[in-house]
Amino acid sequence: MADKRDYYEVLGVDKSADDATLKRAYRKLAKKYHPDVNPGDKEAEAKFKEATEAYTILSDPDKRRQYDQFGHAAFENGGGGAGGGFGGFDFNGADMGDIFGDIFGDLFGGGGRSRRANNGPMKGANLRARVNITFEEAVFGCEKELEIVLKDECTTCHGTGAKPGTSPVTCPKCNGEGQVVFTQQSMFGMVRNVQTCPDCHGTGKIIKDKCTACRGTGYTSSRKKIQVSVPAGIDNGQSIRIREKGEPGTNGGPRGDLLVEVNVARHPIFQRQDMNIFSTAPLTYAQAALGGTVRINTVDGEVEYEVKPGTQTDTRIRLKGKGVPSLRNKNVRGDHYVTLVVQVPTNLNEEAKEALRKFDEACGNRPKETADGSEKKKKSFMDKLKETFED
Repeated sequence: MADKRDYYEVLGVDKSADDATLKRAYRKLAKKYHPDVNPGDKEAEAKFKEATEAYTILSDPDKRRQYDQFGHAAFENGGGGAGGGFGGFDFNGADMGDIFGDIFGDLFGGGGRSRRANNGPMKGANLRARVNITFEEAVFGCEKELEIVLKDECTTCHGTGAKPGTSPVTCPKCNGEGQVVFTQQSMFGMVRNVQTCPDCHGTGKIIKDKCTACRGTGYTSSRKKIQVSVPAGIDNGQSIRIREKGEPGTNGGPRGDLLVEVNVARHPIFQRQDMNIFSTAPLTYAQAALGGTVRINTVDGEVEYEVKPGTQTDTRIRLKGKGVPSLRNKNVRGDHYVTLVVQVPTNLNEEAKEALRKFDEACGNRPKETADGSEKKKKSFMDKLKETFED
């Protein structure tokens, strides 16, 4: 016993740890070292047994008090059941069915008495659908109509699944519990497992004479039209939840939900990032050099913007409040960022070419007579340049 580690140290918890903390610690170790996860790994198996021993003792209030008072000596020489397991610990003396059912219920297919019976009220499964919308519809919201297949209660048997005049009977295999309990031998002794009843499939009922209209399912399917309200500001890939438009529940449970995924079409001009919109706008050479009013496309239509003289290509401007509305508050909108791109002329007549040469010389890029002469030429050619390139 001298070489055995402290149980609290094994689980990695403090001595004041409550039951929930103990369970979380053990679950984490069990998932990591369980033999089914590490087949043939003796070291992992030993660590799993060590953690299981520690949790079995500390999760039992009486045994935990004995351990806190006497340590491992409390379980030596019959104090806790020697010789039945490993290291003096008797796994057969512990209620391993409760332990594995509680810890591994959703991990290794087992189950304990604390699991809810499968024949209790259960919410129906969710349905999924997809709707295609335009970029503008995503920005401002819209109404769409979907046609989907929905299950409804069979009008012939009223959802029982049994032929009219008959009723489902209690499943004799599970006595209406929806679950069956069986025990099997394992490396830890006899372990109790709980599984869904194979005869009634967890419903607790057996239908001897099935309804011919629904073939015993209790439901019939039909195509129905559903109105979908697409909120302003929704983004591509997001989903809209429509309550209780999914599969019917079982044993009196509510219907599931309909989850409608939104597919937003690409826009030829605009791109979106969160609540902001991005685009480019062309500027003529004259507009960039001389400034002036340009018209820019937005989701709200064309707007006018005053470009400053000497605007360089790739200059980014912001149109405040012209972006995408917030999903939480449609009155709050992002911005529209526009990159101004100067369009260099490609088809110039001789008059335009000569004007550019003189303008280039006037700006100081060619030999000039004097600074005053250059400024005079520049002013003279600016008007000519504007007239030439805006024709």
